[in-house]
Amino acid sequence: MTNSIYENLDQLGSSGKAPKNPEEAVLEYVSNPRPNSHYLVRFTCPEFTSLCPVTRQPDFAHLMLDYVPDKLLVESKSLKLFLQSFRNHAAFHEDCTVGIAERLVDEMKPKWLRFAGYWYPRGGIPIDVFFQTGEAPRDVWVPNQDVPTYRGRG
Repeated sequence: MTNSIYENLDQLGSSGKAPKNPEEAVLEYVSNPRPNSHYLVRFTCPEFTSLCPVTRQPDFAHLMLDYVPDKLLVESKSLKLFLQSFRNHAAFHEDCTVGIAERLVDEMKPKWLRFAGYWYPRGGIPIDVFFQTGEAPRDVWVPNQDVPTYRGRG
């Protein structure tokens, strides 16, 4: 590849070992090849794990990221490794969900971002956490997330 938007990526194409914690994780970005177009990017992570900060037991979530890029796109492998870095990270659901969203907003500076954490039940109670930067641009199709709420055995 000659002088492309991908030339500064270190994780794409490498063995890609997950960082030990979210603070060590590096999110990589590429220039948006369509900066004059409004469009939505969606990432879904149905097998996210972290640890309860009190019991140290694993917590599981279905995460969904929707964003309208401005100048940057998050590179998918770096996002995957960043999310994997939470496997040994102890934090409440709210802290994980909002912290991930805030880091993406701070670093990527999208035109709009919506991030949802649909957490599986702990003690019989599911916790869903939602973060959004504001109203979505009017000319962007924002599909429903269609993640079913937890129904238990009924």
